[in-house]
Amino acid sequence: MDRQQAWEILCEFTKGESLRKHALSVEAVMRAYARQHVEDEERWGIVGLLHDFDYEIHPTADQHPVEGSKILAARGVPEEIRYAILCHADHTGVERRSALDKAIYAVDELTGFIIAVALVKPNKSLGLVDAPSVRKKMKDKAFARNVRREDLIKGAEQFGVELDAHIAFCVGALKPVASQLGLNP
Repeated sequence: MDRQQAWEILCEFTKGESLRKHALSVEAVMRAYARQHVEDEERWGIVGLLHDFDYEIHPTADQHPVEGSKILAARGVPEEIRYAILCHADHTGVERRSALDKAIYAVDELTGFIIAVALVKPNKSLGLVDAPSVRKKMKDKAFARNVRREDLIKGAEQFGVELDAHIAFCVGALKPVASQLGLNP
């Protein structure tokens, strides 16, 4: 599977611009982590791109991403990619074994939270987002209230990175795709 095939699957099932932007943001950070860990950048990026591809058609925890995994299997998507996608959500009960499995969990919610922080900054600038500003917003329970702060912390711990370093890395990895996300670098 290559990125173009993954993009086509994403676009087939995901019509909403915000969910496509989320996929692009997670892909960017996953690719950056793959480079850092000397892993397969294409595979890690595809996991990031496809992790929520089925959310519009399977928006409930009993369906997403389990039903989506069945669609991907029918499309010939490799098992390692499907397994990692199942790992991005705690409710599936799938054990995170590999660095890829742990990375998608660590990156998914954090990228969305970082983008939410950037959106409230002057000029929607990622350049004004850093670990202290993200940590401050994490303490504000009214801000991005659907994001479970304990998942952000647990993701970094399971991936084996210190939370502030993880936040800084993710912010840096998002800057090259900032314009695609509706942000300034």
